[in-house]
Amino acid sequence: MNIEELKLIAREVRRDIILMLTKAKSGHPGGSLSSVEILVSLYFGRVLKYNPREPDWACRDRFVLSKGHAAPALYSVLARAGFFPREWLWQLRQVNGKLQGHPDSRTTPGVESSTGSLGHGLSIANGIALAGKLDDKNYRVYCLLGDGEIEEGSIWEAAMTAKRHKLNNLCCILDHNGLQIAGTIQEIKDTYSLEEKWRAFGFATRTINGHDFHEILDAFRWCIEQDFPTIIIANTIKGKGVSFMENALEWHGKAPKPKEAVDALVELGLTREQALESLTKIGVEI
Repeated sequence: MNIEELKLIAREVRRDIILMLTKAKSGHPGGSLSSVEILVSLYFGRVLKYNPREPDWACRDRFVLSKGHAAPALYSVLARAGFFPREWLWQLRQVNGKLQGHPDSRTTPGVESSTGSLGHGLSIANGIALAGKLDDKNYRVYCLLGDGEIEEGSIWEAAMTAKRHKLNNLCCILDHNGLQIAGTIQEIKDTYSLEEKWRAFGFATRTINGHDFHEILDAFRWCIEQDFPTIIIANTIKGKGVSFMENALEWHGKAPKPKEAVDALVELGLTREQALESLTKIGVEI
């Protein structure tokens, strides 16, 4: 797909996120919206090798969503990639639904590993990458981390492990939107300077605009060329695409009310009538 096509998918994914969270009446819009271009690039920018008709295909590349609360963004991308019907999206966080509030590999096709306990995903990705080397497989492993998450000590233990085992088949992406549930990362636990820290732990590092498809795709190509584990520090905007959610701490983990959802969907390119119709179609009372 070309860049313009990727931009269109990203806008559609953002609409899905708003609809899903409004229907569920809970979830995490801020960090889901900030990660959209990263996920769209992985699945539609010819980065990941995968087969939606065979989710367990042995030669697939693996993706671990370590910041599991951004699951709505991943679910929309997986549905649009063909892993499951789009109708499943409206079951988010529903009892007996297929899509849990955080990724569950037991119930959702295309989810590589259950995540949500922050700080664990990089260790999982390490294990998958090491298994690939031991089994002489040429798949790659991608792991999306969050700002608040990298304050966990387990992340830095995992980083040392990746260096120790020379996991050059591992690519981490940091969704660096600068905010977490209780404030900015400087206010809570300052992890700067990010490039210097990751480089000190043995990673090849690169900082990009996490909403620019050209920069994202170029960075993924760069990862493949490195002899070390890599991390892409993707500067993003929490709540990207919806003006009243952008850089607004209160939208870390709050679902929009129906009228707010209408306003968000209009900002994302729908007419007010189309927005109302989209919400009504999935059973949202307005």
